[in-house]
Amino acid sequence: MAAAGSPSVFLLAVNGQIESGQFPGFDDLYCKFCFVYGQDWVPTAGLEEGISQITSKSDVAPTTLVWNFPIDITFKSTNPSGWPQIVVSVYGPDFFGNDVVRGYGAVHVPFTPGRHTRTIAMFVPESTSRLQKFTSWFTGRRPEFTDPKVVAQGEGREVTRVRSQGFVTISFNVVTKDMKKLGYDVSPSDMQNPSLVPVTEGIHKY
Repeated sequence: MAAAGSPSVFLLAVNGQIESGQFPGFDDLYCKFCFVYGQDWVPTAGLEEGISQITSKSDVAPTTLVWNFPIDITFKSTNPSGWPQIVVSVYGPDFFGNDVVRGYGAVHVPFTPGRHTRTIAMFVPESTSRLQKFTSWFTGRRPEFTDPKVVAQGEGREVTRVRSQGFVTISFNVVTKDMKKLGYDVSPSDMQNPSLVPVTEGIHKY
């Protein structure tokens, strides 16, 4: 039984920004984001999803699309299972001026408190035949997911044909509260392999 006054949940506060993207051959792109998390997680503040402005390449950075689009959200949970992921989708015009997807990607919010930068390798779904490729190009209806959140899930992904296309860079500022009081140690000592383990398992720090 928990002692009187001890916390029953921990908090995870995340802010930062979707900084930029690199998509060779494409310009005038915008991005959308949403968070995917387990059933024990509840957002308590901030925005779960958003859409950025359209940005173009410049003479200063001819290969980089700069969004600097802010993200800010706070979660509460009772256990780390289902740790939040951010899903990013990038869109832009095709030859006919139709908005088509230029990349999907997802990454977990970093486990360790502090400032972090993550670069996500993006991908797009592919048509399964040459006829479908021609039809989708001609009609301007490229293959895309009806719900981008499937990017953060494994179910059905093994039958989806995709190809790599572009990168997106995100910066995170992460703060946690009361995790150690609930028996979880998010150790910042090994930034290359951040661990999330119960203290009660007797994991030693070196």
